[in-house]
Amino acid sequence: MERPAWAPRSIDISVPSVSRIYDYYLGGSHNFEVDREAARRAMEFLPGLPKIMQANRAFMRRAVRFAAAEGIDQFLDVGSGIPTFGNVHEVAQEVRPGARVVYVDHDPVAVAHSEAVLRGNADAGVVAADLLEPRAILSSPEVERLIDLKRPVALLLVAILHFVADEDDPYRAVAELSRALAPGSLLLLTHASYEGIPLPPERAGGAVGVYRNIRNPLIMRSRDEVARFFEGYDMVEPGLVPMPHWRPETAVEDEDPYAFSGFAGVGRSA
Repeated sequence: MERPAWAPRSIDISVPSVSRIYDYYLGGSHNFEVDREAARRAMEFLPGLPKIMQANRAFMRRAVRFAAAEGIDQFLDVGSGIPTFGNVHEVAQEVRPGARVVYVDHDPVAVAHSEAVLRGNADAGVVAADLLEPRAILSSPEVERLIDLKRPVALLLVAILHFVADEDDPYRAVAELSRALAPGSLLLLTHASYEGIPLPPERAGGAVGVYRNIRNPLIMRSRDEVARFFEGYDMVEPGLVPMPHWRPETAVEDEDPYAFSGFAGVGRSA
């Protein structure tokens, strides 16, 4: 298998990666045949996966615009993935010039691409770190350079928590990150769920099985389980809802049925 020039030498390009699979669903070009093969297998069970990912990105852009309009000018995007059109820094800096953004991911391809995209942008940076190690994120040089934790921050956890198993305690990691943020900070979150998928759970479960087989389990949580991540936050209207229902900018009835799979919400810390 030929290694493209953009692929860091340190990565094993024979093993699928969830961030590169996500890039494929979004129509990106930074993925390998092994990623595309896994994506196509998952889509045999859940053909609407690209629509679900597009709904995630659309919510993220609306929520970032909301946060910037509310006066927030610092964004910490954990599990940011491979940059595609309409990234957090582009959306935030359009509304609020000078807004500062730090991307965090543990995938070397995502980190390398973020560094390339951000070259020359003094108000944005990238950290190679894992959601499960909040201290490593918060004490990183890029966070210390760009984020003032004494002022409100928008923390983004978009399409990331469903890749963290219960035994790894994602609730602890989110709570630890949240405790470090100033009052008035926002949590912007999406999460996969069987609720809302226009297919029987056993059929959708086939796609979950594909992720399990590539050692990246996809954890489908109920609405109540997702709501627990917002402990300590007051929900911003309209609360925790299917992604297209969160402050839509176009007619919700025009959305693809798959876009309603899973939940999205924004909370504000007291």
